[in-house]
Amino acid sequence: MKDKILIGQYVPIESVVHRLDPRAKLVFIFGFILIIFLADNATSYAVVGVFSLLAALSSKVPFSFLLNGMKPVFFLVIFTFLLHIFLTREGDVLWRLGPLSIYEEGVRQGIFISFRFFFLILVTTLLTLTTTPIEITDGLEKLLGPLKKIRFPAHELALMLSISLRFIPTLLEETEKIMKAQMARGVEFTSGPIRERVKAIVPLLVPLFVSSFKRAEELATAMEARGYRGGEGRSKYRALHWSFRDTALIFLFGALTFVLLMTRTGG
Repeated sequence: MKDKILIGQYVPIESVVHRLDPRAKLVFIFGFILIIFLADNATSYAVVGVFSLLAALSSKVPFSFLLNGMKPVFFLVIFTFLLHIFLTREGDVLWRLGPLSIYEEGVRQGIFISFRFFFLILVTTLLTLTTTPIEITDGLEKLLGPLKKIRFPAHELALMLSISLRFIPTLLEETEKIMKAQMARGVEFTSGPIRERVKAIVPLLVPLFVSSFKRAEELATAMEARGYRGGEGRSKYRALHWSFRDTALIFLFGALTFVLLMTRTGG
């Protein structure tokens, strides 16, 4: 199950993307989430697609691993595509069968928004694949540092994010163990009527929630035993270093934004 979910997993490979400062990667990801909405035609989506492919290649994460982990996303992409095809009623009619009609604008929007969703998930997933949870925590806390002047809990927010990312693979392993134990007792999760499958989820969720609360309590006890009282006055074991490649990434973001603005319809 871990191989099917990429969020929260870190792949320790030596690559230029891995060596980037987490602050630069976070700034780029937040910006990419915004500028991808500038793409509104085939040319701009081609630019985003090429960039996403180059980013995946630069990370050196095996494509087989990426594609296997993106399988759940493919279902959402196809669902999004079908949703726009049958609900958007603009443009010329391409196909009609009784009450069902497919319009030209529906096909166009379905293709573009599906690609937008796919590229967005792919690029943002590279953040966790190439950055450890500790690095993400330190980078986010540094970026939110100026907000501490208005008593914004930057350290606490970054800590919660780090713990969440850290325990996603752990919860997946726990889920897989519980599923195997239930299947050994005759419970079917992949066959039978949908109603029976839904009922089979209940004996899976109850022990999973119990286990999650137990892990949370153990973590809180361990943090208290080690004297954790918040981020005020705490020193850092790992220091972040901004280098030329991080500045180059910000300039690359600016170039990508400029190209999308120029290729945008009416841009």
